[in-house]
Amino acid sequence: MQRINAIDPAEATGRTKKLLDGVQAKLGMTPNLMKTLASAPAALEAYLSFGAALGTGVLDAKFREQIAIAVAQANSCEYCLSAHSAIGAMVGLTPREIASSRESHAEDAKRDAGLRFAQTIVVQRGEVSDAAMAKVRGAGYADGEISEIVANVSVNIFTNYFNLVAQTEVDFPRVPVALTANQSN
Repeated sequence: MQRINAIDPAEATGRTKKLLDGVQAKLGMTPNLMKTLASAPAALEAYLSFGAALGTGVLDAKFREQIAIAVAQANSCEYCLSAHSAIGAMVGLTPREIASSRESHAEDAKRDAGLRFAQTIVVQRGEVSDAAMAKVRGAGYADGEISEIVANVSVNIFTNYFNLVAQTEVDFPRVPVALTANQSN
C-alpha cells in the first residue's frame, strides 16, 4: 500500500496543478511518481528541472535510460525499473539492451564502461577509486561526460529512494527486481 498519498491532478490547484498539467502535456500521462512527488511541489519541480537540464546534456536519451535502469536495479526499485524499462523501449532500447543495462553492461565498450562506472558510484556511495576514474576515462569519457553520469545517477537515486519510501504504486508494465536465470547469464 502506498505510504505517501498521490495528488489527483483533477483536484490539484496552484503550483501543483501547473506542474502536473505540464507533465500531462509532455508525456500524455501523469505517472504515479509525479502525482506522489506533487505532495511536495518543490520536490516535484526540483525533479522535473533536474531531468530537463540533463536532457540538454551530452549523454543521449538511450544512455540516460540505461543508467536509470542500472541504478534502479542496484537500488531494488521496482517502480523505476518498470518505468525506465518502458521508457527505454520508447527511446529505442532493445529488450536485450534493457536486460543488459540491469546488470550494468552494454555491447558498446564505451557505454559498458559508463554503466559499470554508474554502478560503482551507487555501490560505493560515490567513493570511487582512482582506478575506477582511470577506467572510465580510458574508455573515452571526458570530465563533462563523467559529471553527467554522476548527475544521472544522483537524480535516479532520488527517485529510487523516494519510491521505496513512498511505496509508489507501479503504473507501468511491472518489471520485477529479481533477475531470472536467463537475465543473469
